[in-house]
This record gives sequence, C-alpha cells and structure tokens, in this order.
Amino acid sequence: MPPGAAVPDTPGVLVHLCGADEWIRCRALGSIDPAPGSPFLHLSTPEQVHLPANRLYRGRTDLVLLHIDPKRLDAPVRWEPGVPTDPDSMLFPHLYGTLPVSAVFDVTDYRPATDGTFPPARQGAGGDST
Repeated sequence: MPPGAAVPDTPGVLVHLCGADEWIRCRALGSIDPAPGSPFLHLSTPEQVHLPANRLYRGRTDLVLLHIDPKRLDAPVRWEPGVPTDPDSMLFPHLYGTLPVSAVFDVTDYRPATDGTFPPARQGAGGDST
C-alpha cells in the first residue's frame, strides 16, 4: 500500500467480475480460487468495477457481477493499488484466499454500453439475475 494511503472502511458489498459460464462452474465447485500463480482474487467496489472491466473485458456481453457480503468471507481482504492508469490513491480489495459461493448473495448481468464500455455498477440496482 502506498505510504500514507488510508485503508477504506470495508463496504457492505464487494463485487467480483466473471463470465456467466465461469460462475456456473464455480457454483458447482462451491468456491472460486485465485487464478493460478496469483495469491489473491480480484474484487472491487460497485463504484470502481468499471475500471478493470473496461481494461480487461471491453465489449464482452457475457459478464456477471457477483455481489459479495464481506462478513461471509473467511480469508483476509487487503486494500491494494491497482494499475498505474487507475485514479491516484485508489485501492482495490483483494481476497487472499478462496471465495465461497455462500458469500455471494446476488448475481447480476453486467453489460457494456453500445460503444463497448462498462459504466460503474449501481449498487442494489437489481438487474437480470443469473
């Protein structure tokens, strides 16, 4: 974490972005593990999820947002910098361990606008559940 950066209060909702097919597989397994070689699973707040979505998934129409209750997580969440193009001092939540499916309380479709870009997610907006 950058010197002097304040650790945000843990919000009531964190989100994880993935493909709908990946979510179906993970539900059957009961959990989502970090990618091979990574010590953590990338999470976001609803207000910042558009940054990694636009960087990594621009134009994809099969994405879902997993809405996570941080109180249901067993592994630690650490707030750490993203990439240099993210706003100064913005920290992202990283889950250092497995995300149990039981921590996911809602799943909503996350579709891009007609130009392929993703907007910030609207917390509690509902939407099409998967």
